[in-house]
Amino acid sequence: MNAEPRTALAEALYEIKRVIVGQDEMLERLLVALLTGGHVLLEGVPGLAKTLTVKTMAAVLGGSFRRVQFTPDLVPADLVGTRIYRPDSGRFDVELGPVFGNFLLADEINRAPAKVQSALLEVMQEHQVTIGGETFPVPEPFLVLATQNPIESEGTYALPEAQVDRFLMKLVVDYPSVGEEAAVVGRSLDPDAVVRERMGLQELQRHMAATAGVYVDRAVIGYAVMLADATRNPERYGLAELEPYVEYGASPRGPIGLVQAARALALLRGRSHVVPGDVHDLALDVLRHRLILSYDALGDGVTADDVLQRVLGAVAVPAAEGRPDDAEAA
Repeated sequence: MNAEPRTALAEALYEIKRVIVGQDEMLERLLVALLTGGHVLLEGVPGLAKTLTVKTMAAVLGGSFRRVQFTPDLVPADLVGTRIYRPDSGRFDVELGPVFGNFLLADEINRAPAKVQSALLEVMQEHQVTIGGETFPVPEPFLVLATQNPIESEGTYALPEAQVDRFLMKLVVDYPSVGEEAAVVGRSLDPDAVVRERMGLQELQRHMAATAGVYVDRAVIGYAVMLADATRNPERYGLAELEPYVEYGASPRGPIGLVQAARALALLRGRSHVVPGDVHDLALDVLRHRLILSYDALGDGVTADDVLQRVLGAVAVPAAEGRPDDAEAA
């Protein structure tokens, strides 16, 4: 396998870590999402460097960064843009909104009403905006990092399940360790680190194309599909006790996203093929937001992660298979 993508991505990740302390798993998953062309829903309390992470990533990769603070009085035009009448010329001009950037931080997405959430999710899916009958494509690559606060529900509008399903991953970010937090406080006493651009957007797009060439064996695809099926039909996998807790299991977007993300993770790990371990490592992040749990689960304190951990333990992991021509290449 060509080592260039792994080396270049490792250098970019190292540069980001010069600013961001800890959160290694979150940074790796963000790169996976970027290489896959997916979007991320990030759940965590305030102060965990979500904004700084996306801003730093944009600087390291040479892309443009936009941030929108979602509030109840936001309207779709504040996000995607609108037509403005110019009295001096007697015509309408189009003013493009803040979604027109490579990296968009949608801060507290659940504080905006449904029509604003839908406007964002439409541009996430279509990578374009239509204003006054004219279509405007957003810059490529395009990554949306949407955040929501798990400890405050007053004045919020929960995202419908069908819309949440459009996100490739949902990452749950926890507090840093004591050592990491001490390093964060220590760095706050010094001037901000100067971030260098380590990879241009054209180079990043080459690596995205390389991700699409990573080989996935049918057994690995079958493993991803079985994980999703086990969330829908747990009794087939000896998990009948989970049936009262799951109203709806993962949609077909689950295994599709799982296999695509596993390709990017394999590339980051220096392989030209996906192994079952890649799928296993990403299963929680790709599937947790696709499960709809019952009131019984809420009453018993059972979370989506609890269900998925049981599923991962019950579904047999296939033997690792490489690309058929790996032996010849060696």
